[in-house]
Amino acid sequence: MNGGEMMVVLIVLVAVVGKIIQARYKAADRIQPQMQQDNADAARQRDEIRVLKERIAVLERLATENNDSGARLDREIEKLRDRP
Repeated sequence: MNGGEMMVVLIVLVAVVGKIIQARYKAADRIQPQMQQDNADAARQRDEIRVLKERIAVLERLATENNDSGARLDREIEKLRDRP
C-alpha cells in the first residue's frame, strides 16, 4: 500500500470507530431514563406492598381474635376502608 491508500484506510477506520462510540453513548442515554423509571416503579410497588401487608396483618388479627363485640370489628373494617 502506498501512502494515499493507507491514509484512506485510516480515515475509514477512524470514522467507523467514531460511529461505534457514538452509538454506544446514544444507547446509554436511552437506558438511563428507563432505569430511573424502573426505580420509581419499584419504589411505588414496595410502598404498595407495605400497605397491603399492614392491611393483611389487621385482617388476620381481626379474624383470629375472640371478639364478642361486632361494633369493634365494624370500626376496624371501616378504618381499613378509609386507608388508601
